[in-house]
Amino acid sequence: PAPAQAGRAPGPPDGGWGWVVVFGAFVSIGFAYAFPKGLAIFFKEIQDFFGTSYSEIAWVSSIMLATTYGAGPISSILVNRYGSRPVVMFGGLLCGVGMISAAFCTSILQLYICVGFITGFGLALNLQPSVIIIGKYFLKRRPIANGLAMAGSPVMLCTLAPLNQFLFDNFGWRGSFLILGAILLNCCVAGALFRPIGAGTALVKTQVNEEGKDALKGKITEDGPTGKKIEEEEGKDCFEKVNQYLDFSLFKHRGFLIYLIGNVLMFLGFFAPIVFLAPYAKHTGIDEYSAAFLLSILAIVDMVARPATGIVANSRWVRPRIQYFFSFAIAFNGACHLLCPLASSYSGLIVYSSFFGLAFGMVCAMLFETLMDLVGAARFTSAVGLVTIAECCTILLGPPIGGILIDTFGDYKYMFIKCGAVMVLAGTFLFIMNYYNYRMLAKEEKERKMKEEHLKSVRTENEGKKIWNKDSTQDGPELEPLREKGEGIKKEMNGT
Repeated sequence: PAPAQAGRAPGPPDGGWGWVVVFGAFVSIGFAYAFPKGLAIFFKEIQDFFGTSYSEIAWVSSIMLATTYGAGPISSILVNRYGSRPVVMFGGLLCGVGMISAAFCTSILQLYICVGFITGFGLALNLQPSVIIIGKYFLKRRPIANGLAMAGSPVMLCTLAPLNQFLFDNFGWRGSFLILGAILLNCCVAGALFRPIGAGTALVKTQVNEEGKDALKGKITEDGPTGKKIEEEEGKDCFEKVNQYLDFSLFKHRGFLIYLIGNVLMFLGFFAPIVFLAPYAKHTGIDEYSAAFLLSILAIVDMVARPATGIVANSRWVRPRIQYFFSFAIAFNGACHLLCPLASSYSGLIVYSSFFGLAFGMVCAMLFETLMDLVGAARFTSAVGLVTIAECCTILLGPPIGGILIDTFGDYKYMFIKCGAVMVLAGTFLFIMNYYNYRMLAKEEKERKMKEEHLKSVRTENEGKKIWNKDSTQDGPELEPLREKGEGIKKEMNGT
């Protein structure tokens, strides 16, 4: 017979093949986050080619980012159904097809479809499965693993920014899109590294089938036909089937709602500064390669900030109150944008890019770790899907609103001020509400302990009464009640 624990899911190994999985997530997450930002290098030239405005060209990145986040529930459902490996490999194939198709586009609307929707959906199938599988492979070292995997975004951005400029100078934007489509096919290779953690249970099932077929048949006969379960599955309505993959009861979770509101507000100003950083530098008279180098500086600092933030977040001082650290990182990010208009020279933009990279890396390193800290690993898959579909609205509107401000006022500083103010507001909201959440959790924990102690004392008292009654019943025959004549009073006396 199989061991008693054979059917149970294995625990997170916190190492071993998990580090190979982290490398695969490093590649797929890097492309998912960095690719929409790296395309900003081509925006000025595509804008001149199609004769569009800043807000119209900004929709390319906005649609891509919104599709990447909005397709989160679909990605989560596919991961729950098929696992992370095939989903990521199919997503890499979609990314390549989308960018190769974009090379033959003749209008900005076709770019919205090929780059925005097709490539964005492929990146969505890379992002969520990579984050989910890290949570399955790591528990104690999860903040460090998440920090290392999230470092793929700055590494890819640091590489793509000068690479895109080089490709554009030599092949134009159409030839560049063809080459980038081929590069994105490497996501299929990264997905092949995502070995399912529960694959070892297949051997146990095979042994059971070979050694105890008769016993299993007898057990099935005793327990009744299995067709009943199939009928129950068929009897469920559409909402119940969706709820199997997306846990809508999370909307009753106080910590999840706080995280969701704060992040939806934050993403209104999160991506627009990166999308417009290189065009802003070109607008001030800086040459193309120097403008692209600003993104590389941001990415290099971001590259160091993410794993460092993971190490700090994993420390015993920060991890119990990691939500406060996350709130500070968002507010710090907003403060950098508010001070950006003061950077009028190239050296000032270098300083801004450095601080922006630090703040951006801190936020991204804790973005999913804080969510898992709130809802737990069991509900994390559903939580990621629900959060991303809610965030896609503000992600979609953020860069175009920034483009409208630039078109209206003819100056980039209003866009940076808007983004900074929104993020400072989001960080302040999260700090205050997380303080309230921690207080309520402490209060609920105290009440729970008091209730347990009360039930324990009542249980002890009841057990004591039962013992006393039992002893009294056993000793009852030895006690003889005597009645004194003329008084009518009963007295209990012992046998002596």
